[in-house]
Amino acid sequence: MSDTVTGRMATAGQWFQPADVEPDAQVRLFLFPHAGSGAIIYRDWADLLPSGIGMQALTLPGRQERSAEEAFTEWEPLLDALYEAVTAELDDRPFAFFGHCLGAQLAYHLTVRLKQDGATGPVLLGVSGWAPEGFFNPTEKDVDMPEGELIDWMKRLGSFPSEIYDNPEVLEMVIPALRSDLAVCSRRVDRAVGVDCPLVTYGGRDDALMESEGAFSSWVPLSPRHLGHSEFSGGHFFIDQHAQAVTSDFSRHLEREASAAH
Repeated sequence: MSDTVTGRMATAGQWFQPADVEPDAQVRLFLFPHAGSGAIIYRDWADLLPSGIGMQALTLPGRQERSAEEAFTEWEPLLDALYEAVTAELDDRPFAFFGHCLGAQLAYHLTVRLKQDGATGPVLLGVSGWAPEGFFNPTEKDVDMPEGELIDWMKRLGSFPSEIYDNPEVLEMVIPALRSDLAVCSRRVDRAVGVDCPLVTYGGRDDALMESEGAFSSWVPLSPRHLGHSEFSGGHFFIDQHAQAVTSDFSRHLEREASAAH
C-alpha cells in the first residue's frame, strides 16, 4: 500500500488523502471513490501514476478515518460541501477529476457546477463504472433493503474483499456508509447538462449495474470531446484488477491535456 495514501491518513474534517500534493507535481488529480468506501480504493495509484501527477483521493464523512462524522444522505448538501472542499485545494496548476460509480457522479456534477459558476474547471474528466443512461440508479426502497439482502447484493457486485463478510465489526462500519451513499444517489437529479472539458470513460464488460448495452455512449453528447471508451474484463469493480491499464490510459490523456492547457 502506497505511503502517499497511507502515510498521511485523513483526520476529522479532512476530505483528501494526502492533504497536500507534492510541490513539483505539474498537474493535480482528484480521485472520487465508489459508494461505501473512501480513499483506500486508490491505494495503489500513487505508484502507478507518473511522478508529475499529484493525486488526492476523497474520503467522505462516515467512513474510514472519518467514521465518527455524520454521513451525508442528501445529494445537494454533499455536492455543496464537496465543491467547497475541492475549490479550497486548487492552486494555479491544471487539475483533473476521476471517479468510479458514485465517484463518477460526483466528478461529473462538480465539473458541471464549476462550469455554471464560471470557474476554472478540470482539463480532463474521467468516469468509470457509471453512465448517465443505461445504469442502475438506487431508489428509496433499495436504500432500506434488509441487511441480509444488502449483503447479498454487495457480494454479487464484489464490492468489498470477501473476508469482510465474516467480520461483524467491519460490516458494522461498512453498511451504514453504503446505505448513506445509496440514499445520496437515490436523491440525485440528472439534468443531462454537458461539461466543457474532454471526457474519457471506462467500464467492465460484465458490470451487473449496467442495464443496457452501449450505456457509455450516453456520455458522448455531454462533452465537446469524448476521448474514447475502454472496456475491460470483469464486473463492476474491474478497476481493482485493471488499475495499471486504467492509470496508464488516463495519465496519457491527462498529460496531453494538461500540456495543452499551458
